[in-house]
Amino acid sequence: MRSEGESKMPASGWKQLLQGAPWFQGEGKYPIVAYSEYIPPPRLAVKPYSKTETAAFDKKDSWGWQVTEFEEAFEFRPGMEHLAQQIVKALARLGSGEPAHGIARGKLVDNPYWPPELAEHAGKLSHERYVVLLPLAFSRTQDDKGRLRWTLFGGSEQGPGRAFWKGFFTAPSREAPEDQGLGFIRRLLRTVYDEPTERLTDLRRVGFRTLSQGDDVPLSFWREEMPSWTGPYLWNPRQPVGAAKYLLTFRPFGYLPAGIRRAYLAGDLVLLPFPGSLIFWGIPPYVRLQRELPLSMQIPLLHLVARSENPRGLRVPQSGWLHEPRPGQPGPGDHHGPVRNTYKRSHRWARVLRDDDEIALLQQEDKLLHVLFSTIPDDLGLYGKPMARNVQMWTHEFKKLLDGPRARPEEIKQAAHTAEQGGLFGYRFQFPPMRVGRHELYWHRMLAAYLSPQTRQPALVPCAPLGWITAYHSEQLDLARPVELWPRLLCREPYVASLHLFEHAPDHRPYRTSRNVRSLLDGKYLRGGKPVPRSLARQVLALPKHETLDSWLDSLPAKARDPDLGRMLVENVRQVLESDKSPSSKAPKKRLSNSLTYDRTTRRSFEVTYWKTIAALAEGKYLNKNNADCVRDSSTQRHLRHHHRDLEALGDYLLAYYRKVIAAAKMKNKALEGELPFQWKTDFDFSWAGGWLKNQEGYTHERDLIVVIPGRDRKRAVIMADHYDTAYMEDHYAKGPGQAGPRLAASGADDNHSATAALMLGAPIFLELSRRRKLACDIWLVHLTGEEFPADCLGARHLCQRLVEKTLEIKLENTQLYDLSKVRIQGVYVLDMVAHNNDRDRDVFQMACGTGPESFWLAYQAHLATETWNANVAAWNRRTIRRGKGRGQRSSNSNKIPDVARHPVLYGEVRLPYDPRSTLYNTDGQIFSDAGVPVVLFMENYDITRTGYHDSYDTMENIDLDYGAAVAAIAIESVARAATEKPRFDGAPKNTK
Repeated sequence: MRSEGESKMPASGWKQLLQGAPWFQGEGKYPIVAYSEYIPPPRLAVKPYSKTETAAFDKKDSWGWQVTEFEEAFEFRPGMEHLAQQIVKALARLGSGEPAHGIARGKLVDNPYWPPELAEHAGKLSHERYVVLLPLAFSRTQDDKGRLRWTLFGGSEQGPGRAFWKGFFTAPSREAPEDQGLGFIRRLLRTVYDEPTERLTDLRRVGFRTLSQGDDVPLSFWREEMPSWTGPYLWNPRQPVGAAKYLLTFRPFGYLPAGIRRAYLAGDLVLLPFPGSLIFWGIPPYVRLQRELPLSMQIPLLHLVARSENPRGLRVPQSGWLHEPRPGQPGPGDHHGPVRNTYKRSHRWARVLRDDDEIALLQQEDKLLHVLFSTIPDDLGLYGKPMARNVQMWTHEFKKLLDGPRARPEEIKQAAHTAEQGGLFGYRFQFPPMRVGRHELYWHRMLAAYLSPQTRQPALVPCAPLGWITAYHSEQLDLARPVELWPRLLCREPYVASLHLFEHAPDHRPYRTSRNVRSLLDGKYLRGGKPVPRSLARQVLALPKHETLDSWLDSLPAKARDPDLGRMLVENVRQVLESDKSPSSKAPKKRLSNSLTYDRTTRRSFEVTYWKTIAALAEGKYLNKNNADCVRDSSTQRHLRHHHRDLEALGDYLLAYYRKVIAAAKMKNKALEGELPFQWKTDFDFSWAGGWLKNQEGYTHERDLIVVIPGRDRKRAVIMADHYDTAYMEDHYAKGPGQAGPRLAASGADDNHSATAALMLGAPIFLELSRRRKLACDIWLVHLTGEEFPADCLGARHLCQRLVEKTLEIKLENTQLYDLSKVRIQGVYVLDMVAHNNDRDRDVFQMACGTGPESFWLAYQAHLATETWNANVAAWNRRTIRRGKGRGQRSSNSNKIPDVARHPVLYGEVRLPYDPRSTLYNTDGQIFSDAGVPVVLFMENYDITRTGYHDSYDTMENIDLDYGAAVAAIAIESVARAATEKPRFDGAPKNTK
């Protein structure tokens, strides 16, 4: 407990970012836009709904931001090399007097860093090695695959030299050891200029000097704070210029003393960095634009670098100039920068692997103006949406046109109108940076590189200073008064060992395997520091089905280049595992025959009802089950069997079903069923979609359906969720000659009536547990609406918004409102596609968890449910009805229920958030995870190449009854376990009675 004096002390460092929490409670405080319209910022440290802090901060280090070994090895190391290749080559061309990509003539006009005196000597700087000490602005952003990526925003908005010098501090006014600064200077001179090591012991004697930037800077907050070790090396204007050989300064070349300029141009003095590398901070139009777009000083340098979405490396958004020709409007010319009029638009439904570079695989480039603003159906296709919310634009006169992340709908419309009139417009795609609370953060990190005289190729200077981090209040963006933090690069021995061991594995497995090992070693993340069950460890490591945990561990020393390294890693892993001889590892085996629900779900009657329920939902009278139905184009209208949306009728049917089940369980007035109604709102006009249009006209509304089953503690709940809408069929829509095909909703047998049926069959089981007072907390069955395009997780977004804002009320049958805002959601199990057994990797399903220990606790309950299932399969298959039966076979006829088969042993993989095989991102589960609601996705072993996904074959012929019924049974058991077990994670509710 803090003392009275401590409680009054002002917060410092990262603790300032956490002040004011909770930030988003109250009506309208946390709107969630469709991710295809606006990719939001990743929220770190404390998520909007979460009560626990993530590992970005060390409670003993107020000024540190932790960066993992994996971010450094798999993102920054390859990413910085890639950036150096492009940036140094462009600057070398500038210094040689040749046209340089991304450095247009307009950037050099009236630029004090490239005055005529220097420009006239371009091509004559034979001594120049083009050393760059560039402060680059990075932050983590989210992409449409749910990956959090370190992303280049451009040059540092804090000026050319401030980040360099800040890199030699560890906190405000607290300097790092002097050896760090001097060591880098020695390393730089030895690496680039071949200075002998013995000469570098006395830097002053070797001719090293520094010169401050001075006070004449375009923006006052760019002033430098130089560490004290630079004092002995400060250039003294009274001394002859010849006493200096290397001068480190970020002062504009045009403002340097005349003697220094002459010595440099004559080749008698080396300027560090290359003076032309600082031009990005001296472009007058961008300095003016900074008044309207506070971070626009990042932009000029960004133009040098091509867009990159490669998962192994740094993300670089597209930037440049858009030219829309119109009579009387300016042409593109070569004055401003690269003209990039097209854009490869990705989306989360694409059939590419999550760890693939989707942009490299895409062939189609769309017209940029259409990508940003068009809502014409043919421009959008089945999965596109306008991206204006994720772009900043300005006119050729450098006046703000659009600040997409902060724009209101009317501002987007006005920008679209202006752009359509034609002309030249600058732009950059702006995926918002990571946020902690209400602050957005940027890491100003140094790119230290040079052009090797031997290879004539760019190379990095090793171990450059890491710079520092600024956090700005997102509503004020006061660049002069940021909250300051410093990066702390973690180098813990066992994690580094796993990196070295797997870094040469094929494809992207090293990232996944190394991170999985790290998660295993991080006991607090898994189970509060307790030993990890061996069966769980095997699933976390995602070992092949045929490989045991011990055989995998035994193989590591032989795989390592350094066997000692392999043995060390094995020893560390074994230390966190439960011993196979320990009482705790034996205890679960004694309880395997006990379950809460399997006595109900292993019956043939459960399978038959499961099949019939899916068939009735998929191939019965409910046809138009997409939220946009009915689409108003003539092609769609011609192919419709009836011309009204069936989601309303389907929702009524589900609510009526639950009323009957509740009545049959004698739980009326105890269990409740109702709807969460809301309007479908967007920033753009989708009037071609009948469902959207009727929402705007007030003829209909959207709704999630919620069933509340009471437990002993009514202040907590576990959710079991699906989505009850279906996707448009790609094979019907596929464009023919001259026109697009119809947008017709799929039957949705697997996607997602296989999940809807699981919720429906789970209801009587949960009601019985409730009636017997077995549930420690409530269970909510939630049918989410609008997961598919174009609604895009509409129901999940609305529910999460209500949970975060604490404004959740459901409407009951009698129109009475029932307040659920005070209930804390302990976790969500999202079911999406659970009944198709992958033909190429059978009997596997995924339990893909969201971020944080709470989500992993949910996955652990699901893992135990799976272990219990598998331990009992042999006994269940000895029952008379299944004795001697083989594998289940699919049925091509929905009226012919597949024959009785043996229960399958299933391999339930616990897929962590960064696992490339996790498809959490492709479901409603991503919305819950981003908001901080603990979540686990139940999904089959998703096969991106198969028919039966988003097409006309998503029918009963693709349903594997034995597999689907087993996954549904395990999901039901997992929900029951989570609602009866005591949570074991930091911040868990203490009262579970």
